[in-house]
Amino acid sequence: MVDLQIISKVLSTRSLAIMQDNNITADYFPEYKEEIDYILEHYEKYGNVPDKATFLNEFSDVELVEVAESDRYLVEKIREEYLYFRSVPVITKAAELLKTDSNVAAEYLISEMRHLQPEYDVGGVDIIKDAVNRYKQYQERKTHQNDWFFTCGFEELDGLIHCIQRKEEFIVIVARTNMGKSFVLEKICTHIWEIGYNVGYVSPEMSASSVGYRFDTLYKNYSNTGLMWSKDGVDDADYKAYTEEVAERDNKFIVATPADFQRQITVTKLKNWVKKYKLDCIAIDGITYLSDERYKRGDSKTTMLTNISEDLIALSVELEIPVMVVVQANRNGVIDADKEGVPELESIRDSDGIAMNATKVLSIRQTKDNVLKIGVKKNRYGTVGGEVAYNWDIDTGTFTYLPTVDDTVARDNRPREERKRNTKKSDAKEDVF
Repeated sequence: MVDLQIISKVLSTRSLAIMQDNNITADYFPEYKEEIDYILEHYEKYGNVPDKATFLNEFSDVELVEVAESDRYLVEKIREEYLYFRSVPVITKAAELLKTDSNVAAEYLISEMRHLQPEYDVGGVDIIKDAVNRYKQYQERKTHQNDWFFTCGFEELDGLIHCIQRKEEFIVIVARTNMGKSFVLEKICTHIWEIGYNVGYVSPEMSASSVGYRFDTLYKNYSNTGLMWSKDGVDDADYKAYTEEVAERDNKFIVATPADFQRQITVTKLKNWVKKYKLDCIAIDGITYLSDERYKRGDSKTTMLTNISEDLIALSVELEIPVMVVVQANRNGVIDADKEGVPELESIRDSDGIAMNATKVLSIRQTKDNVLKIGVKKNRYGTVGGEVAYNWDIDTGTFTYLPTVDDTVARDNRPREERKRNTKKSDAKEDVF
């Protein structure tokens, strides 16, 4: 059927491009050999593909069809059918030879296999011809930065990582247990929500309510201890007024637990989740809680996590949203609180593939005196090795920047439109920018 579809498309478009661009010859049309030969001979002789009337005058019994499929589908399908057409006689002959001499049959198969290699459609972009489009994209990024970048809520960190790309970003936050990586993840998410976007947060270990109380702490600095344990320190009337006010915001902060994914969190389900809620970014508080949809018996944990990280960066590119995940550092990543430094890339537990697929890796360490250090261990589109430190009040969710003597952090690397907005907090989305 696909051979007739291609013939119909050639006649309807009066172009041989689909054949010429994909090296499809007359041999691919065994059931329509006369018809395709006629078209090719007409093109060779007159310089154009015959119109439908001319073709049907010669082949009145052929019923041309309407073609809605893409060129890629048609090309892949006819290549598969052509390989089948050529393989059947080889396999049939090999089966006959096996009846008398398996060595002869094997030698025959080996000699024929080099003629039966599959053809794959491998695409690409000519960056020379695409130069003008790059200039247009450059101008678009320059004049509408908020369409391309998010700030992360740590102003000084933005100076190191040049913000978060909205359309192609896989950020990994790595630290040992109880170092604050989940808190940092939610701090970034809270900021992105605050500037007016829809956020998705996958929480495998905390309930939506617990994440919500932490959000209240990060957004309005309510005592997290007071909220979680209903202790003194939170003004009831003020908190009630705040909850009613924040509930009026249009943009969403969706928290999902494993139960919302039927106890199996996969990249495919995450895609559906993003589309359902029109999310502008997603955060996953623990990559190890995801299930590998490409798992094969015998695959190691390293292989599974590499597959998952590959699928997450592919999700980011496909849906044009940043993806952020938390990863546990292994024992080599344990650093005494009195010593300097944050875990390195090799400290990522179970998988080098996670770091390989990440566009940015942020390494975190908390010292005994509640200083939070964030190091840039990978930055695909910028420099690495920078580090910022904050005095962190865990209970109120406040982070106070601690400049160093040799501080070179750019203090204001926010997108242009965001720098222009009123710095006073507002709960109305239209007032944020």
